[in-house]
Amino acid sequence: MAARKEIDGSASVPQFYGKELRFKREAAGLTLEGLVEGSFYGATYLSEIEHGKRTMPLDLARHADCVLKTDGYFERCCEDVRKAKQGAHAAYFAPIAEAEQRALSIDEWSNVLIPGLLQTAAYARALIHSTHPLEAPEEVQTKIDARLKRAKLFENRNRPEYWVILHESLLTNPTVPPVEMAEQLDHIAQLVRRRRIFLQILQWNAESIPLMAMPLLFIDFDDAPPLLYTEGAYHGQTIDDPSIVKQYRKAYDRLRAAALPPEASLALIEQAAEDYRHGQQRP
Repeated sequence: MAARKEIDGSASVPQFYGKELRFKREAAGLTLEGLVEGSFYGATYLSEIEHGKRTMPLDLARHADCVLKTDGYFERCCEDVRKAKQGAHAAYFAPIAEAEQRALSIDEWSNVLIPGLLQTAAYARALIHSTHPLEAPEEVQTKIDARLKRAKLFENRNRPEYWVILHESLLTNPTVPPVEMAEQLDHIAQLVRRRRIFLQILQWNAESIPLMAMPLLFIDFDDAPPLLYTEGAYHGQTIDDPSIVKQYRKAYDRLRAAALPPEASLALIEQAAEDYRHGQQRP
């Protein structure tokens, strides 16, 4: 039998409520399997909530309140945990930003924007201004700082392994002025040369592949099921069903196979940066 792992409720808001959930469950004489019976979730998922590794979905919180007779306590906790994890990130993305810090590997495909983990401050500022034009300067800076803080995971030499596929249009259609666009592409190239990321470019005339019109982000962990995240304007979706994640990975693997190899991709992004520096029009 595996040794019981104690939960430090003082470490974070999610762990505090996770510890409370375990206390109430054990006080009721229920196992993990017993508490999730009748819900759409498994015992492993519930264990990760108790240890603060996952947020509790609202439907599971209501189920726990019903089984444990806790008068809506865990349903009310969901909002506290959501706010604690959100910070400067949108509510739908905050759990992903937290999960990145625990990742063993991250695989990403982006067809519209340079991914947040790779953005420079200038690029991030331009995106925030375009989506939230009336936001106060201090709020914009808070969001930029949060985005740059996410990228500090690249300072860890051991993990995660990050593989990204970018559509060629992200190189040829500037989102910021040419000098800033050159700096953005240089930043990505430097991460490649430091061997902190693996880059591939899917050329504009590549064959059509299922799901190539939607961004995909996969996160794998040592001790938890994988996550898939995709988003659109002002909304995002997280999927943690391993069977569904596996299906989406097939599309990602086809994108990877169709994209240029890493060496050619690096040369292409460095050439694009050089073109922007010299004011040349990209085709």
